[in-house]
Amino acid sequence: MKILGIEFAPLWIPRDRRLQTIGALHYTYAFLFFGFGMLFVFMYLLIFTNYYFIPLCYLAWYFYDRPISSRGGRRSNWVRSWTLFKWSAAYFPLKLIKTQDLHPSKNYILACHPHGVMCQSHFVNFASEGTGFGELFPGIKSYLSVLSGQFMFPIFREYFLLSGAVEVSRDSIEWILKKEGTGNAVAIMIGGAVEALEAHPGSLKLKIKGRKGFCRMALKHGASLVPVYAFGENELYEQIPNPQGSRVRRFQNFLTHALGFSPALFHGRGIFNYSFGLLPFRKPVNTIVGAPIDVDQVENPTQEQIDELHSKYCTALNDLFETHKLKYGSQESDHLEFQ
Repeated sequence: MKILGIEFAPLWIPRDRRLQTIGALHYTYAFLFFGFGMLFVFMYLLIFTNYYFIPLCYLAWYFYDRPISSRGGRRSNWVRSWTLFKWSAAYFPLKLIKTQDLHPSKNYILACHPHGVMCQSHFVNFASEGTGFGELFPGIKSYLSVLSGQFMFPIFREYFLLSGAVEVSRDSIEWILKKEGTGNAVAIMIGGAVEALEAHPGSLKLKIKGRKGFCRMALKHGASLVPVYAFGENELYEQIPNPQGSRVRRFQNFLTHALGFSPALFHGRGIFNYSFGLLPFRKPVNTIVGAPIDVDQVENPTQEQIDELHSKYCTALNDLFETHKLKYGSQESDHLEFQ
């Protein structure tokens, strides 16, 4: 039913679809509002109430516990197994597709593409059991690495840590690859926050040419590199046009560098309508986990070795895309664009 150009959802929808919407709503609204919401609550308690001791006690805990986000986190298999995440996966639906086993005697860097607006599929795949990571890769623990700023929000950081999320910093990744034994897989959004600004439907632009730190880390610790590509991640939201050189993009780039995260101007669908809102569109996302690239450990890798591995990785990523693109919605004429 359309009213004033807005397509509204029917009043009677199967229970399963309602539950799936709750699953997608959980991640989207937690990502956008939970952290800032709790920050405002704590500021209110501190300034305007007699419960100021609550944020003060939490602040003391935060400074004591702050290093945990760069020391393997505080993952909870119980939280990661919540049915809520399975509802979220079924909403789109999201599917995690294995092309080769990952052996628990090794460590891995899962290099994920594309970033998308909010990394919807990457969170469900690697920070929960919504798509069955543990069943597909038995003996492997996945860690989703995110901006350190995510762990500065009260309460939200505690929840995020339980998902197995860690900081995307050198110290954090080295901790997992060096001090957590073997059987670990660190998921890194290679394109970073800047790539979110390229997350338009149909876009195949990846920020990767100047991103070589993950190759250095793989060489230093002998961790195998695994290319991961999510077909459909960029289709989940619409962004306003922001071509390179435009005023919008220049302003977004300025804020990205100043704030550390990309202020994408986007919209999806609503809870009760299909035309406008913050929920992602119901579009299938198929994430292909490619074959690992085994890496010999080099304590102090040279720039030449890093460049060689980076080139090898880019070739493997491109081959992964070309092999699977026709099966998962891309056209024969579609090709990745490395920037």
